[in-house]
Amino acid sequence: MIGGADELRVSVQRADGRLGNPVTIWVVRVGDDLYIRAYKGTDSPWYRGIEATHTGHVESGGVATDVTFADEADPAVAEAIDGAYRGKYQSYGASYVDPMLAATARAATLKLVPR
Repeated sequence: MIGGADELRVSVQRADGRLGNPVTIWVVRVGDDLYIRAYKGTDSPWYRGIEATHTGHVESGGVATDVTFADEADPAVAEAIDGAYRGKYQSYGASYVDPMLAATARAATLKLVPR
């Protein structure tokens, strides 16, 4: 259900165990896996927060679950993720989709792994 939703709310778990404020982002499915990217890349505040614990909470499509954020560096998977963003969000137009396909956002690609 999360993969079919247009938006996902991500809350990063802080080092003290508390969840940060939720951030709304896009989510795509490739095979059985769900992926997110930081629009502004690794400098995005929520992405930098993930680096501390690699854990958090996501909510979308009527589902809420704790997750681990895993780095995704496989170039073949990155191409499939690009295609998923193009296909799912094409109605938003190139001004929104193209930045999600740029090297900056690709460097901030994370796989959602349920905990």
